[in-house]
Amino acid sequence: MSGEPNTSGGKAAELEHIYAEKALAEFAAADRVAPGSDGVKWSGDLFAEVVLVKGEPGPAEVSGGAALSGPDGVAARKALETLGFDQDSVFATVAHPEAGIDPDLLRERLVIQVEAVDPTVVVALDATATAEVAAAFSLGALPYGTGVRAGGRTFVAVDGLEASLADERAKRRVWRQMQAIEVRPPAL
Repeated sequence: MSGEPNTSGGKAAELEHIYAEKALAEFAAADRVAPGSDGVKWSGDLFAEVVLVKGEPGPAEVSGGAALSGPDGVAARKALETLGFDQDSVFATVAHPEAGIDPDLLRERLVIQVEAVDPTVVVALDATATAEVAAAFSLGALPYGTGVRAGGRTFVAVDGLEASLADERAKRRVWRQMQAIEVRPPAL
């Protein structure tokens, strides 16, 4: 022991603050790319391992909540936790937050958001989100329940998480599809 104070925690906190400010600036830029797209705010961890993309606002978002602030967000986080992810390491956004916005601009916004977070997994939670994620990241077809690797991350689509919550059979189908998400092994 040298008697010198350990400043690594301070430097780590400073670095985290710098990256958080950078991410927030990128999210603001993403909203400027598609004016009016900030009607439903993104939510979650700026350094998330998983990004959840919902196609269009549901009841929770329409009533003023942030992305995936309703029962579908709770269900998605529980599923991720069951699969071995930290449910707090999730970022959520809505691909079509408002009607009437140019779809190409919304895709550009989505790419900026995902790149700002830089997750290992992106999950499209319904048909609209699946189409938008596939188009934004040039994935071609993004089949439900199959992990597709591209750009250093895995993309997975599920067939209607929010709609499945009221139907046990559909809920089981979506759960099987979510199991295509592979947990990254811990760093050594």
